[in-house]
Amino acid sequence: MAKRDYYEILGVAKNASEDEIKKSYRKLAMKFHPDRNPDSKESEEKFKEVKEAYEMLTNADKRDAYDRYGHAGVDPNMGAGGGGFGGGGFADTFGDIFGDIFGGGGGRGGRGGPQVFRGADLRYNLEITLEQAAHGFDTTIRVPSWDSCDTCHGSGAKPGTAPSTCSTCAGHGQVRMQQGFFSVQQTCPKCHGTGKVITDPCAPCGGQGKIKRNKTLEVKIPAGIDNGMRIRSTGNGEPGMNGGPSGDLYVEIHIKPHSVFQREGDDLHCEMPISFTKAALGGDIEVPTLSGKASFTIPEGTQSGKTFRLKSKGIKGVRSGFSGDLFCHVVVETPVKLTEKQKDILREFEKIMSEGGPKHSPQSKSWKDKVKDFFE
Repeated sequence: MAKRDYYEILGVAKNASEDEIKKSYRKLAMKFHPDRNPDSKESEEKFKEVKEAYEMLTNADKRDAYDRYGHAGVDPNMGAGGGGFGGGGFADTFGDIFGDIFGGGGGRGGRGGPQVFRGADLRYNLEITLEQAAHGFDTTIRVPSWDSCDTCHGSGAKPGTAPSTCSTCAGHGQVRMQQGFFSVQQTCPKCHGTGKVITDPCAPCGGQGKIKRNKTLEVKIPAGIDNGMRIRSTGNGEPGMNGGPSGDLYVEIHIKPHSVFQREGDDLHCEMPISFTKAALGGDIEVPTLSGKASFTIPEGTQSGKTFRLKSKGIKGVRSGFSGDLFCHVVVETPVKLTEKQKDILREFEKIMSEGGPKHSPQSKSWKDKVKDFFE
């Protein structure tokens, strides 16, 4: 399914200011937050969609790329798929809004402890041939991945040092504030919910405790897969925060245009040029299929545009119990670059055809009769 426009998702104009975008995001995120809509898959998906749109449009570089090239401009081969419940940015922006309603920021976590966030989903665009889609195959892809830093072993602190307990939240990852009659709990603005502060960060990972690398994944493409379908690789998205689960990787299929066939569902279509002589006299003809060759007989007097159906010569879809059909559309080819002898033969043929009357050209006669009736 095609992704919706980010401005449409947030309900703002393309020239909206950052404050307008934030205001709309707060309103929609409050409405669709999973904790406010338990057991509602639709609300959870909308929340993810709203969050992805907000993250893209509040980043100046990403917004500029999106305005220029659409979704393809914000990393065409790999992008956050709007999964999970965010990272520190979400908690920072909405902790003060959701704290009094949901008991914390945008993550999952016990009261008084560091918040846990699920990692974002990722998308990988995989281009394959029609033959590969029809028969299925195994392949490998390389995707960005985060591995634990070998220098600090994931702590984020320079070797020989250790993260210290956050003085603002006393290591709980959350702070409480009194606002009128409400006791508001929100993500700690200093440690961003981790409960720890790194005063001397590890140089190779910049204090993140993880390093970005590429990893190779094996992907099984099932036979019959169609354009736009996605394959989910569980747990191979972005890593979670504070021990949260990783997101998923979605491999989206894009089928290259084929030189012979066009696919419509499980059916295949192709144009089949034949000579004037073959169309007039009929005879056997051989056509290609995705599983070899097939032949059938063309009757005498076949006209251009005639369609022949070869049953079960199409594609067996992923969810189909039987194969589709192959439709061959006849195109009668007019001879070109004729010699004088060939032209003389055709002139003689035309003369003989005219002497035989309209019985040899029923379509021309029918058309002339319609024109005559029109003018009369």
